[in-house]
Amino acid sequence: MKVTAQGLLFDMDGILISSLGSVERSWAKWAERSGLDVAETIQAAHGRRALETLRELMPAGDHQADLRLIEELEINDTEGLAVLPGVRRILESTPQRFWTIVTSATARLARARLACAGIPAPDRFVAADAVANGKPHPEPYLMGAALLGLPPASCIVVEDSRSGAIAGRCAGCRVLATTFSHTVEQLEDADWIVESLDRVQVKTREDHGIELEFEPLPRAAASGTLRR
Repeated sequence: MKVTAQGLLFDMDGILISSLGSVERSWAKWAERSGLDVAETIQAAHGRRALETLRELMPAGDHQADLRLIEELEINDTEGLAVLPGVRRILESTPQRFWTIVTSATARLARARLACAGIPAPDRFVAADAVANGKPHPEPYLMGAALLGLPPASCIVVEDSRSGAIAGRCAGCRVLATTFSHTVEQLEDADWIVESLDRVQVKTREDHGIELEFEPLPRAAASGTLRR
């Protein structure tokens, strides 16, 4: 399948970088300190801002203090952090004017992870502290399209989570999802699903757009398991 677009909006964790270990260990430490179930806490944290997770799990807590604590834990835990397959090839061959990052991490955490992974941060990207509403609200991806100076309909969101896929679709973008963290069934809001970006080819077109080529997974498949 070949699809064209004017811009790409990449999620970060689970799309560009694998940070599963850092996230799980950091949220586990916070859950233990807070007297919460570790497994349920890790599950709740996936694919959205830490602030929304904190508000859900500890409605009466000091959210800003907890947010700073979790941010520090994640920044300091870089064990196992790695660039995912296909990412370097795509980013190195795609001019930066065609893409940006839309992440649920704070700007400080995002820059730290990108630096650790050796991925240059775009001049402008959307982080958790730049929006009033995190994913699955469409605001992050609407802002991402605006940063590229493009209408959302001309952008393709690249996501690995259900909340991110919902955010992209509600923003009016098309959504390409990977099964890094969710099953095909859980990614029903995506337009197309692939196993990873290693299966995606990206080319710059003569009309100054971009073309993606990939073979989407059938919707009946059950690839991937929920890991974060």
